[in-house]
Amino acid sequence: MSIKDIFKIEKKPIKGLLTVEWVILGYWVLTLLFVLFTYTKIQNPETLIWGRAKVLAVTAAMWAVYRMIPCRFTLLCRIGVQLALLSWWYPDTYELNKILPNLDHLFAGYEQQLFGCQPALLFPEAISNPVFSELMYLGYVSYFPLIVVVALFYFFWRYTEFNRAVFVILASFFIYYVIFIFLPVTGPQYYYGAAGLDNIAQGIFPNIHDYFATHDEPLPMPGYSHGFFYDCVANAHATGERPTAAFPSSHVGITTILLFLVWRAKNRILFFSILLFYVLMCMATVYIRAHYAIDVIGGWVSAVIFYVLLQSFWVLSKRRY
Repeated sequence: MSIKDIFKIEKKPIKGLLTVEWVILGYWVLTLLFVLFTYTKIQNPETLIWGRAKVLAVTAAMWAVYRMIPCRFTLLCRIGVQLALLSWWYPDTYELNKILPNLDHLFAGYEQQLFGCQPALLFPEAISNPVFSELMYLGYVSYFPLIVVVALFYFFWRYTEFNRAVFVILASFFIYYVIFIFLPVTGPQYYYGAAGLDNIAQGIFPNIHDYFATHDEPLPMPGYSHGFFYDCVANAHATGERPTAAFPSSHVGITTILLFLVWRAKNRILFFSILLFYVLMCMATVYIRAHYAIDVIGGWVSAVIFYVLLQSFWVLSKRRY
């Protein structure tokens, strides 16, 4: 694709909303109804409603820009804005799910039954080597860059499949967000501290009920604390992390879907490059105590289900026209 192609006015521009924008609008309506029905229980519901109004306004504005200048560049901007807004939608899940009873005691118990221990507790203690630690944090911090790389790869080299690819990626995100709202699991970095590390080490997992409705303090991150990638994750957590979104691991799920998309595109160099970061990612989620090991398994299973269903939905939706 040349620069000229990017800015060339399209002869048959998309008139209505993109398929992925309809998905986002559906999530917008669902969560708005949740806020309205739980208005007296949620903290600062007016802020959540106003935030949704701004998201809707931004989406409408980007649609209008594309309609005025219908080219590949404005379409990319339209999608890019929705990718950027994920950083707003993610902590929003905490504002909604903290009014529900916490379920970490169940998931920590399942972890203990399956593995006979808590991998997230033992893994970083067993390997604290600075190089290994930095590799783990590198894997974790590569999450959003990998999404951008795959999206841009489809835009520049597989443009006819670009809308399908970003639909699968973004729709998967919002399915995960629905799960996170109604399945309030915070993960080891929050639950272990709330339950007490001594209890966790002894295999005792107390029910902490609505503890996270008023607390959001994580454990200190394990590993080498003076590394560059450690600092990247620490800074990201300080600004956007909340006690939410543990099961299934969307980090593992989304990166698995990215692998499927690249495999579909038959680009071996990109596939194996992403595969390296993918392996680090799967290990890192447990190493830094963001997830239980069963969250990783859940990420694998959910990724397969979402990818198959969303690809099938895309094909069926296009056959209607």
